[in-house]
Amino acid sequence: MKAEFHFQSIFASWQLYAEGALGTLGLVVCVIPLGFALAVALALARKIAPQPIPRLVTLYVEFLRNTPFIVQLFYIYFGLGSMGFPIPPVMGALLALMLNLSAYSTEIIRAGIDSIHRSQLEAGLSLAMTRAQLYRHVVIMPALARVWPALSSQFVLTMLATSVCSFIPVTDLMAATKFVESNTSRGFEAYLIPAPIYLTMALLMKWGLAMLGRALFPAQQDAKANAVSKGLG
Repeated sequence: MKAEFHFQSIFASWQLYAEGALGTLGLVVCVIPLGFALAVALALARKIAPQPIPRLVTLYVEFLRNTPFIVQLFYIYFGLGSMGFPIPPVMGALLALMLNLSAYSTEIIRAGIDSIHRSQLEAGLSLAMTRAQLYRHVVIMPALARVWPALSSQFVLTMLATSVCSFIPVTDLMAATKFVESNTSRGFEAYLIPAPIYLTMALLMKWGLAMLGRALFPAQQDAKANAVSKGLG
C-alpha cells in the first residue's frame, strides 16, 4: 500500500504554527530568568544557610529532579485547582517550568561553587572584601562561568519541555500542532512541521547563550584563549 502525503492543508495552517512558536518563546523568555535567579539563591542557601535550610533545598531539588515533569505540571495546575486555588493555565505552565528549571540549575550551580578552591576565598578575605563582594566576585561569577555551558544546555532543554505544557490549555507550538492535526486529520504531516521549528529555536538559543556567556564572563574567555595559545606554543 502506497503512502500518500498531503501538505496543502498543513501549509495553509502556517499562522497557527507561528502563533504557537511565539507562545513557546514567550514561556521561555519568562521562565529562564526566574528559574535561573531562583537556582542561584537555592544553590547559595544550600552552601551557606544554617540547617535545616540546606536539607530542605536538597529535598526540593531531589524531588523535582526525580519525578516526571508532566506529573509536576499536573500537580500544580490540577492539584491547586482541586484544593480551591485555581490558577490560569499559563501561570500553571510558567510555575511548573520555573520550579523544574530551578531544581536542575541549582545542582549545576552547586557543582560550580564546589569547584572554587578555598585559597581563592582566603585571597578575597585578605583583600578586605565584604561578604557580599566575596560571594559575588570570587564565588558566584567564577562558578557561573565554569558551568555556563551546562546551564545553557539546561535552558534549551527547558524550551523543549514546553511541549509538555500542551496537555493543559496553553498556547504553544505543540498545542498548535495538535489543533492542526485535529482539523486536518493529517497526523504525520502535522507533526513533521514542529520538529525543524524546535531544532531552529534550540540552535538559535545555543548560539545566543554562547554569545551571552562571552559577554558576561570575558575573563573566563581570556583565560581559555591564553591556555590554548600556550598549548599551541
